[in-house]
Amino acid sequence: MTQRKARGIGLLSGGLDSLLAVKVLQEQDLELLGITFTTPFFGRNMASRTGRLLGIPVLSVDLSEKHLEMLRKPVYGYGSRMNPCIDCHALMLREAGRVMERENADFLFTGEVLGQRPMSQRRDSLRSVEKLSGYPGRVLRPLSARLLPPTIVEMEGLVDREKLLDIHGRSRKRQEALAAHYGITEYPQPGGGCLLTKDGFVRKLKELLARYPEATPREVELLKWGRHFALPGGGMCLVGRNRSDNEKLEFLAGKHLMILRAADFPSPTGVMLGTVESEEDLALAARIVASYSDAPRFGTVRVAWKKGEESGFLAEQLDEKEDYRGLLI
Repeated sequence: MTQRKARGIGLLSGGLDSLLAVKVLQEQDLELLGITFTTPFFGRNMASRTGRLLGIPVLSVDLSEKHLEMLRKPVYGYGSRMNPCIDCHALMLREAGRVMERENADFLFTGEVLGQRPMSQRRDSLRSVEKLSGYPGRVLRPLSARLLPPTIVEMEGLVDREKLLDIHGRSRKRQEALAAHYGITEYPQPGGGCLLTKDGFVRKLKELLARYPEATPREVELLKWGRHFALPGGGMCLVGRNRSDNEKLEFLAGKHLMILRAADFPSPTGVMLGTVESEEDLALAARIVASYSDAPRFGTVRVAWKKGEESGFLAEQLDEKEDYRGLLI
């Protein structure tokens, strides 16, 4: 083995497999840096916790814009929902590869396990991820490395292949035993933390992108809060369920989106998504917001609206909220 200390850049999801990949490599004389990626669909608040747990520096990178652009038309398509796993992994490796080049590091590594996931961790899928990332031969998978072709750093002697593992398949027994060996007691259970695998969220996202193809990460983030109504003119109206929803909706809407609220009674916050061109949509959204307010169940209700520096009022007939169930996404 060469005496030069190799440098590796690792993708950390916060899950057990990526933690174990670091632990396996820490048994060699290597310099490691972790990266966590943030999008509207996964990755919030992982970097500091993961770094403390592993004792390595961890860089947090916001990938939202690039990830949303990729999501609209993935090369390898989607999984069972709207999860473009191969393209997603390739995108993260591509971005990590730029860090590798900037830091003059030698390889990338992940916690992927051969055969664990039916779409993204087949042998051919792993090759596709590397090819699409632009770094073939530089991606080390420490947990399954001995079942895969040697990477460049293994062939160069920078990483000892004999100290890597040969885990295969969907069983978690070896990972659980390794966790006990390394003293890792807290880790999320497998099952997919990505919102793109969740039916309810995916329905809302598809509706948003169909109605508002130029949606930004801000609009996607808004989908996590409140009730969601599809309006006949092409817009969407989001209505808070509670104080937390209301605060999040108003914060995310900022000065960019229209906010609605009953003017004279306790009221949820409503936010309009999409291009608001239809007066009918706006009037309908106002009635929906009013129906969820504490206004008496008769008469006309004033609904205040604001967008940036503009503001005004709409006077709308109060309906029962059950009248709008058919518009719920």
